[in-house]
Amino acid sequence: MLWKLLGRCQPCRLCAFRRMLSASQYRPVLAYFPYTTDNRSNKENKRTVEKLYKFSVDIRKIRRLKGWVLLEDETYVEEIANILQQLGADETAVASILERCPEAIVCSPTAVNTQRGIWQLVCKNEEELVKLIQQFPESFFTVKDQENRKLNIQFFQELGLKNVVISRFLTTASNVFHNPVEKNKQMISILQESYLNLGGSEANMKVWLLKLLSQNPFILLNSSVAIGETLEFLQEQGFTNSEILQLVSKLKGFLFQLCPRNIQTSISFSKNAFKCSDHDLKQLVLKCPALLYYSVPVLKERIQGLLKEGISIAQIRETPMVLELTPQIVQYRIRKLNSLGYRIKDGHLANLNGTRKEFEASFDKIQAKKGRPLFNPVAPLNVEE
Repeated sequence: MLWKLLGRCQPCRLCAFRRMLSASQYRPVLAYFPYTTDNRSNKENKRTVEKLYKFSVDIRKIRRLKGWVLLEDETYVEEIANILQQLGADETAVASILERCPEAIVCSPTAVNTQRGIWQLVCKNEEELVKLIQQFPESFFTVKDQENRKLNIQFFQELGLKNVVISRFLTTASNVFHNPVEKNKQMISILQESYLNLGGSEANMKVWLLKLLSQNPFILLNSSVAIGETLEFLQEQGFTNSEILQLVSKLKGFLFQLCPRNIQTSISFSKNAFKCSDHDLKQLVLKCPALLYYSVPVLKERIQGLLKEGISIAQIRETPMVLELTPQIVQYRIRKLNSLGYRIKDGHLANLNGTRKEFEASFDKIQAKKGRPLFNPVAPLNVEE
């Protein structure tokens, strides 16, 4: 009766719809959406899109992140892909690079080949170079200031920095290479002069400088005025030259990126929070230089986090380095120590402190001590039968 009411054509339509769905399973989805899913389809460069499809690039990712690339009249998809393939990049790597950094296709092939030669000054292994480009495509395809880049690489090599360190600069501190080489040379001279003025020895200066640069290349972006102001401020606070040198080394030069006003604010907060004299505060800072570096909101959050866990101000003063840990890390480590029956608020914070590797080593020692048998395993047991 129901079919009579609805009409016999209904089942036929349903069957036809099912057949259409079944057939569509074997057709590529892109057949229904050949180029785009939005109103920009009429503006996109169809040749660019087709060539990207040819290299298995996910066009949707590009549209979502940097759709402007697809609107460019002049692109070099095949040329850039060929350069990557010449370095040994396979199809998956090429697609991944172009998806993450689609602006690569608007770079001149000549400029990219020049960039390739520059990067090969410090990364001669092509397989390693492809991995670097995959990880940091934006850095590789930033092709401006290439002459500065080349001259700076040569300067860093002459300075004694290892190629692996310089390649890390290229990928994570590319702004350093935008500086004219003369400016970087000037900053190096200022750092060397500051080291000697603070009592550092000529014999150790090169090692100190190279370590500082490898830890924090951004120090080269500072100004000589800022460095002078910071050093003068610390001297006014009563720190000796050797103590300032110690602070600069422990903070990896990040101290020079702070203005005296911010340092003063952090010092005032710490002095009030720990209720200590200028001399005592100076000793705290020497133990934990991060007290100068962290802002007041960060210090406040970390102290409050420790207090919530039952740790006293006296304990923090004894081991201020614990302030280098985030509240989340503190909570995790305390829970882990509690699982062994170790109550951190009743003990020393040294077991809570340190890097992840240092904490794990300390935890393993406590765990081994807890699991140690109370009897002599060599002595015979008197067991009554």
